[in-house]
Amino acid sequence: MSEIIELIKKRDLDGIKAVINKNSGAIRDEDENGVPAAFHMVKTGDINFVRYLVEYTFASFNVGDKNHRSILHEAVLTGNLECVKYIVERVGMSPCMGDKDLVTPFQLAHDNGFSDIEKYFEKVVGAKYEDMYQNPVRRGFYADPSIIRVGEDYYMVNSSFIFFPCIPISHSKDLVHWETIGNAITNPDWAHLDGLEGGRGYWAPDISYYKGRFYITATLRNNDDMPIKRRQIVVSSDKPEGPYSEPVFIDEDGIDPSIFTDVDGRRYMLLNRGARIFELSEDATRKISEPKLLYYGTNKRAPEGPHLLYKDGYYYLFEAEGGTGVNHQITVSRSKTLMGLYEPCPYNPIMTERDQSAPITCCGHGKPVQTQNGEWYIVYLCNRFLDGKYGMLGRETCLDPITWTPDGWPVVNGLQGPSALQKRPNLPVSKPKAGAGFDGFDGDTLKPQWVFVGTPEKGGIKISDSRLYIKGSRLPLSDKNASNVIVQRQPDFKFDAICKIDLLPTLSGEQNYGLTGYYDEYTFFTYGVYKSEKGYSLKLFEKVDEDEKISCTAEIPETAEALYLKVLTDGLKRTFLYSTDGENYTELYTAENVYYLCSQAINKGKRFTGAMIGMYAYGGTENELHAPFDSFECIY
Repeated sequence: MSEIIELIKKRDLDGIKAVINKNSGAIRDEDENGVPAAFHMVKTGDINFVRYLVEYTFASFNVGDKNHRSILHEAVLTGNLECVKYIVERVGMSPCMGDKDLVTPFQLAHDNGFSDIEKYFEKVVGAKYEDMYQNPVRRGFYADPSIIRVGEDYYMVNSSFIFFPCIPISHSKDLVHWETIGNAITNPDWAHLDGLEGGRGYWAPDISYYKGRFYITATLRNNDDMPIKRRQIVVSSDKPEGPYSEPVFIDEDGIDPSIFTDVDGRRYMLLNRGARIFELSEDATRKISEPKLLYYGTNKRAPEGPHLLYKDGYYYLFEAEGGTGVNHQITVSRSKTLMGLYEPCPYNPIMTERDQSAPITCCGHGKPVQTQNGEWYIVYLCNRFLDGKYGMLGRETCLDPITWTPDGWPVVNGLQGPSALQKRPNLPVSKPKAGAGFDGFDGDTLKPQWVFVGTPEKGGIKISDSRLYIKGSRLPLSDKNASNVIVQRQPDFKFDAICKIDLLPTLSGEQNYGLTGYYDEYTFFTYGVYKSEKGYSLKLFEKVDEDEKISCTAEIPETAEALYLKVLTDGLKRTFLYSTDGENYTELYTAENVYYLCSQAINKGKRFTGAMIGMYAYGGTENELHAPFDSFECIY
């Protein structure tokens, strides 16, 4: 063990000073678990140690430990209010800074019953812990958010790519709790998803409201070998949940469309690159002028996601720049006239995360909204990484406040980057309905969390007698035309999934059905039941690009009538179990690293989505298969 750490544990401050005097770099020593000496100094809970650390050593406080915890996290755990106040007031550290699990010092004080520290943090933040919210507000694969307010109701849309129904529409009363209420395209004949590769489909939708109707526009991104690669669609409805009109196509090349209505009532569409603008007909179904570039952007790299806001005599142009990776950011420019010239904000980027090891990163693609109380917020996309490199949940949606500077510029979260913990908007709290994690298929339609990979086959599913029957696809999941695969977004890095299936005596050949962890046709696993000579066999099949393998097999007696398939997820690790009674489980296999269920796994195609969990059935070309699923549950 390092000499200085030994001295810290002995509480020998004079000895520590002697070591630092001889070797100033000793304060950066780490113990066998990678904990820096500076953290051990704070762990003493002694204000004299903390003051010496801060005022007389070369310790850096803009980096955390391997779990991204700060010295303020450690100070809270000592229960010493004096140390906590010193670090907040003299070092300037925030009670709302999250570690890799988004746990903040404020939460630690609350969870550990340090009431004096919690009350102090309430004064610093200006709110009780119960009046805070955590980012991301929309977890799992909810990319490219766009938002509007109509009265006291907030509506948001997100990209759906090749999943159907297309373009989820969410509703909230408080900007924090969201519930899916519908989709922009629910008719399979209108979806235009047939034959599309994973990661194509509907990109970066925008929602707007005009004269009593809701308008949603998005880019339909086709395969590269198709005649038209990018088309803009527009749908509308007099109800936010729909049904929406059949998509109208506007064939102007580009991505990330948004619709802006000017103060004179004229309507426009914006597209990348940079922000190009052209006029639309009043019903937003036709292009009636040629595009013109308003402004390319501040960062000058991959400018996209343009949104216009008119406020106090200025047109404010919000753009996403820097690419969708760790350099993603939101910039803004403004003009006194719609067509410009636009000047960039001196505070750009108004939202980004420069610390690539931060728990929330890749922040960009935002749209602002004003509450009925006059507050301003912005929704934007973000990513959270496992082991610093695997964004398994896909791009999620965050929310942070906007303040306006005296010279009239919007800045997000005080230019501090994304918040892990933030004060709630001054709106009535409205939590969504409980019970979304369990589905016993008791209704006559699928619950809103379920989506299909591509459009389902006609008659591809049936709900009857509290069971979901999935018609077996004639093509395997590795084919982009596989049908009737039903999935939902992976809800977190840690969760359990349990699927109950009835066993079919008519199962034959290579037919199989069960549970799947799905990213796209290149990377997925199936955990399914097959017919065997002794009854049934349970197999885990893993596909990573060209690498395909059966990872494990278990024999199931023919006397069994049902099978419970269970997957325990903890980061990149998945443990597979099964049971015939739902109580006594047998562990079959542990996959230590399912890294392949994320965008960063391989370099093939357009990998912009996130890990999904759900059900599949493969019928092949043999006898028709209708696989019975009794229930599905996600516990997290």
